[in-house]
Amino acid sequence: MVGLDGQTIGAGHAAALVGIAWAYAAVAALGFAGVGLFGSIAMGRNPMGLLLPALLAFLLDLCQMLPLPVPVRMALPSQPFVAWRGLFSATPQIGPLLTGLVVSLTWAVLATAMAWLLFRRRDFTDLVYDGSIRRCLLAGVLPLALLVGLTAGVLAGTGQTGSGITRPKVETAVSTTFGHLYRLQTAQLNRPDVTEAQMAPSAACDKGGSLVTDEGPGTDWRCVVSWHLPGAKAVGRAIYQVDVMADGRIVADGDGPTDVNGYFVVKAPYGTAPNPLWQVDSLIDLTSHK
Repeated sequence: MVGLDGQTIGAGHAAALVGIAWAYAAVAALGFAGVGLFGSIAMGRNPMGLLLPALLAFLLDLCQMLPLPVPVRMALPSQPFVAWRGLFSATPQIGPLLTGLVVSLTWAVLATAMAWLLFRRRDFTDLVYDGSIRRCLLAGVLPLALLVGLTAGVLAGTGQTGSGITRPKVETAVSTTFGHLYRLQTAQLNRPDVTEAQMAPSAACDKGGSLVTDEGPGTDWRCVVSWHLPGAKAVGRAIYQVDVMADGRIVADGDGPTDVNGYFVVKAPYGTAPNPLWQVDSLIDLTSHK
């Protein structure tokens, strides 16, 4: 299995990571389960109570697409559902994983506590009353919104600001992934193996030209990757058009040269094979200060 940074993951290790990811997602779902419990008690027979988790998930999914500041993004209970991807990086991204775990458990505890308090005060003898929207907003939405604000404030105090996407992070992600995938392409072409240390790949990236600050998500990133093979005098170069998404995911499309990353297949000794360098995927740790 090929990881998010192009590294090769063994079958046993991959199976363990998948199991951990599923367990992590199950814990992340507890926050939404608490919201569902609160909604069912607050709104009684009204089906909207059970639809609250789905509505919340839809709204948060829209928020995930926006270039939110890192503290706000990490404070949302939907972030853990994408944070598990950090397990499949060459260096596991522990920061978002731990933050998401704490946020999910806090949401679960707070929503369940509010549901319990509301349950104790609810009059179940009234067959007509299905709950108050005002009470639902005051007892549910307001405390959870305050929790998001408090969590974002705490995270901001640790120095996490902006979108978390900077030029050094993009360059490191692209060059690291390129180095791993270059070795994979070398094996496909039956060439002598070369290590990442021998290649010393580096990337020079730019966003939108000299008039635009090199930070933040966008489809206007462009990177030139350079590397050097042992015994060769020339320095190899490959160009990528890079799409950096707000959640830190990177998709880089090869733009040449053709025999390196400019075409989707390569001519291997056994025939044509998919070119691993044609499209490069990676993931930025938004919480990293590097």
